[in-house]
Amino acid sequence: MTRTIIAQGTFDILHPGHVHYLEEAAAMGDELIVIVARKANVDHKETPICPGEQRRAVVDALEAVNRAILGHEEDIFVPIEELDPDVIALGHDQHHDEAAIEDELERRGIDCVVERASAREPAADAELLSTRHIIDRILERRS
Repeated sequence: MTRTIIAQGTFDILHPGHVHYLEEAAAMGDELIVIVARKANVDHKETPICPGEQRRAVVDALEAVNRAILGHEEDIFVPIEELDPDVIALGHDQHHDEAAIEDELERRGIDCVVERASAREPAADAELLSTRHIIDRILERRS
């Protein structure tokens, strides 16, 4: 029986922190499907710079990822209902409330667990593990 894992995020400017999250999520099961957030659903931080299809294609190209899809435009749980995963893997610093996710999964009859990936420490002083930090560095050096 295949153990399906779903990871999700914005993945605006891909960096080593994203890769760590997705590799750890992939290690939780047999198949990793990544749901890339649509711009309209990103309301907890700045809107993405890169178009959704570009972000999806870059994530899909990662070795750890079996398939990447764009999320639903109105209801973020629709793809989860359709994919019926065994695990939803959250990034260590994602803003999601695990209890609220578990309640919504139960309400919709989706039988899966929610797990968090671990943090990854920078390998060197100059390594940036945040899209925001990458953008800040670009602005600092190019302004």
